[in-house]
Amino acid sequence: MQTTAQSLGSLLKSARDIMRKDKGLNGDLDRLPLLTWIMFLKFLDDLELQRADEAKLAGKKFKPAIESPYRWRDWAAKSDGITGDELLAFINNEETTRPDGKRGAGLFRYLRTLTSSNGDDRRDVIATVFKGVDNRMKSGYILRDVVNKIAGIHFTSSDELHTLGALYESMLREMRDAAGDSGEFYTPRPVVRLMVAVTDPRLGETVLDPAGGTGGFIVEAYNHLAKQVRTVADRRVLQEKSLFGCEPKPLPYLLCQMNLLLHGLDAPQIDPGNALRHKLTDIGERDRVDVILTNPPFGGEEERGIQGNFPEDKQTAETALLFLQLIMRKLRRQGGKSRAAVVVPNGTLFGDGVCARIKEELLKEFNLHTIVRLPNGVFAPYTSIPTNLLFFDRSGPTREVWFYEQPLPEGRKNYTKTAPIQFEEFTGVIGWWNKRKENARAWKVSAAELLANGCNLDRKNPRAKEDITHLPPEQLAADILKKEQRIVEIMGNLRNLLAKHGK
Repeated sequence: MQTTAQSLGSLLKSARDIMRKDKGLNGDLDRLPLLTWIMFLKFLDDLELQRADEAKLAGKKFKPAIESPYRWRDWAAKSDGITGDELLAFINNEETTRPDGKRGAGLFRYLRTLTSSNGDDRRDVIATVFKGVDNRMKSGYILRDVVNKIAGIHFTSSDELHTLGALYESMLREMRDAAGDSGEFYTPRPVVRLMVAVTDPRLGETVLDPAGGTGGFIVEAYNHLAKQVRTVADRRVLQEKSLFGCEPKPLPYLLCQMNLLLHGLDAPQIDPGNALRHKLTDIGERDRVDVILTNPPFGGEEERGIQGNFPEDKQTAETALLFLQLIMRKLRRQGGKSRAAVVVPNGTLFGDGVCARIKEELLKEFNLHTIVRLPNGVFAPYTSIPTNLLFFDRSGPTREVWFYEQPLPEGRKNYTKTAPIQFEEFTGVIGWWNKRKENARAWKVSAAELLANGCNLDRKNPRAKEDITHLPPEQLAADILKKEQRIVEIMGNLRNLLAKHGK
């Protein structure tokens, strides 16, 4: 007898193998989104059937988010249902002959035009998801085979849901690998787990990721909060009033929705707009949250219109610095317990100008209590940029900043895609977190010293052993001679250039 994990794993593998036969799909970057929107519709139908039964038992009327004949059960559930060109036309065309024989909007056209009614925002979520989805499959017969495979998943089984959540995460990892440089780069799960563990969100607090990606931080925060649920009222707080995100790109938005649904969040509250689109001064206390956990995009550039939402002396095109200002603004002011954990590149630590002014505000208005310096290759293969974790709260101002240098495992020079960082490697920093003492990995610097030095947070470990390689004297002499020859060559080229232009 196969286990749930084995049967679901083989089912998904079969579906992906079937998709490989289609000429319209190009690798996992196309296959996973297709699999996701098909699973999304099956998930919704299973959920609606369950809610309709619950409403019937309670003597209430149930209003479905998707009407007939667009529900999964109407066109997808029967293995010998519509197929081939008829299936493609039903899904893709603006107007088509529907499975009930009548003329009407095609499936995607219908789903994209849904709007919420009676306070049910599921319709808005569905419309937003499908605005960013297209069907690239060329064969309606192959598509029918994929649909028939997905029909074997039972989204009402908690055992299957849990297993599918884990399988889906492994597929997301594969897609990120396939994306290479063109893909978003996502935070490794062990780093997310560390940030959530030490920030320790409590049930009743609001948690936000303003750069949601595929939902890694929100999933981990959900798992952390779920352990605190004791009553039906607690469950409602977790489901409706705890977790929020923002993701403007259509594909990550779809993947995020599915990721959260599979992990048990019934109605994910993910804003499909750019988190930076609001004027900073317009964000008031009612818009603020208790906990922010995020890895904002860095290296990107924002347009002038977005930059204009920020104070004149802190406007920049660098996305990471705009997000840092947003995070500072979004932390709840009352009570002083609101807190943030943020991934930043090395450049944020030593940057001057606008960057230094933002860090000055961070040190003076917030308590920047900890910076964890991550070793090389943690984000491999997505980026080689060295990264750090900033932890700050609203109990400020900062008196001192603790630095913790996370070591590479013994004998390793960096991490790779095949040998990534493991959560167990953070045992040291987690043990140190609540009982802080200076040691070979941890040291502190006063805020006064940091402010006096242009807010440069790029501090090296004072106890680190310098790796000094002593070269033989003859090699040192040869290197100096080579450099002098290069200088003479450059000076000669410069003289010729000046002479040529008559200067």
